[in-house]
Amino acid sequence: MSRFWEPRVNAWIVQVLPGELHVTSEPEVIATVLGSCVSACVRDTKNPIGGMNHFMLPRAPRGTAGDLSAPARYGVFALESLVNQLLRRGARRSDLEVKVFGGGRVINLGGDVGRNNVEFVRQFFAAENISIVSEDVGGTVARRLRYWPMTGRVQLMSMPMATATDVVEQETVAATRLVPVAGSVELF
Repeated sequence: MSRFWEPRVNAWIVQVLPGELHVTSEPEVIATVLGSCVSACVRDTKNPIGGMNHFMLPRAPRGTAGDLSAPARYGVFALESLVNQLLRRGARRSDLEVKVFGGGRVINLGGDVGRNNVEFVRQFFAAENISIVSEDVGGTVARRLRYWPMTGRVQLMSMPMATATDVVEQETVAATRLVPVAGSVELF
């Protein structure tokens, strides 16, 4: 994760990459870029704490142990870790607000990784009895996302895949390592 000062938003920006998550009680902005990956933005609406994850696949591919050096790249771990970190730091389950982004169809590996990620995150939060209040998912676009965990504010920029080749390249390279061969949104 990198952290830098952004004068245009007058805040520190924490960049979350694939397989990472960040939880904070500080007035900072969490940012990421998504293709087929999904990010859940979760905050406590009554306590100053929130966070974001960025996962690549719902679960480790069948028949593999997965890359345990970066388990947050898998939704099952990334979502559990995010919610548990929030709860350990004082958030209340009944006050959690969830917003979900990503899951675009950006790489063709014989299936729709983005759709699978979106279905998984929806099932996860339904099983946890936590409502998703807002989402921008699916389609054939990449998304640049900024999240203010203290307020729930989101800025979202959709990018046609033709102009987001770096996202496709990153996800294609990462996917070949992982997949076995056989509320309101503000646009900016």
